[in-house]
Amino acid sequence: MQLIDIGLAAIVLAMAIAAYRILTGPSAADRGAASDIVFFGFVGLVAMLGFRLDTELVVDIVLVCALTGFLAALSLARLITGGKR
Repeated sequence: MQLIDIGLAAIVLAMAIAAYRILTGPSAADRGAASDIVFFGFVGLVAMLGFRLDTELVVDIVLVCALTGFLAALSLARLITGGKR
């Protein structure tokens, strides 16, 4: 077992805890933060699997997904606050 396998397991555990928080979160902000954790955990999981499998193809996919997730987080924050800055 390599160190990267432990990292993969830790990310999966964090995603499972965040998924539970999505289901039981008392507010929309809690659910939004947990969904960001799940999404970026998935991006990290894909990046680590790409590193584990020694492929360079996932780099572009990870960058686009990270940018999309960042913009989605901003949009969700704007939606929750009602458009106030």
